[in-house]
Amino acid sequence: MFALAHLSDLHLSARPRPLDLLGKRGLGFINWHRGRKYVFRGEVLEAITRDLKSLAVDHTAVTGDLVNFSVTAEYARARAWLETLGSPAVVTVIPGNHDIYVPQARLWPAEFWGDYMQGDDGAAPGTFPFLRRRGPIALIALSSALPTAAFSATGHLGEQQLSRLAELLDQNRHLYRTVLVHHPLLSPPSRHMRRLTDAVEFRRVLSEKGAELVLHGHDHCFSLIRFDGPGKTIPVVGAPSGSALAPHGHEDAGGYNVFHIDGGPGAWRCDMIARQRGADGVVRELKRQALS
Repeated sequence: MFALAHLSDLHLSARPRPLDLLGKRGLGFINWHRGRKYVFRGEVLEAITRDLKSLAVDHTAVTGDLVNFSVTAEYARARAWLETLGSPAVVTVIPGNHDIYVPQARLWPAEFWGDYMQGDDGAAPGTFPFLRRRGPIALIALSSALPTAAFSATGHLGEQQLSRLAELLDQNRHLYRTVLVHHPLLSPPSRHMRRLTDAVEFRRVLSEKGAELVLHGHDHCFSLIRFDGPGKTIPVVGAPSGSALAPHGHEDAGGYNVFHIDGGPGAWRCDMIARQRGADGVVRELKRQALS
């Protein structure tokens, strides 16, 4: 059995410099002080990290939004956290929209976390998609992160990533193909400005090529939906924020998922365990569900 953990959306913050507050960062800073600073808490992430490490999983996937304002102090803080979680060999990272919040931050995720964002082929860190094979798992990492205008948090994959994704899905049919992306594959109308803009094209690739599992963040809630693949449905699982103190609107309190994967091609078995920090500060199992 292979144990894969998935957490997302840490939103580690550092105070921006005055010059950083021009444009979108300034609006984000206002929003942060209006309430989000009370939602994303370091003590929650510490509790969840301790709980995750106690389980001794085989690999951990972090699906973006490690930082909040895309200032350099945040990337360094996120790097320090990643090193406590595990080495680049056992932790895979992809960026979210907050990790490339503004155009000047495009290269910073790869600069600070590049060894956590590099495929087995040795291509330059931050080249997407990239592939990591770990035991029976093929981790296929995508980036939907890009800087957007104020009041927008959309993501986009693009034709080049989707074409390469199709190839990697074809080439790794003998493995448990797990696709990592920050933005969800389906968003309600209320989140139109936070959607994946080419989700239809992404779903088309999955329906044609298949995958065993898709993991995402961005919505800050536990979620499970299924899309039709060739001959079977594909579970698409969202994780909440890894640092949320309590439920907030549609968002869940901090938590993460663990997947126990066993079997082989044509006979894979996967159980999902959701874990969540309670109001008492204790992280415990929330629910368990068979995905296949």
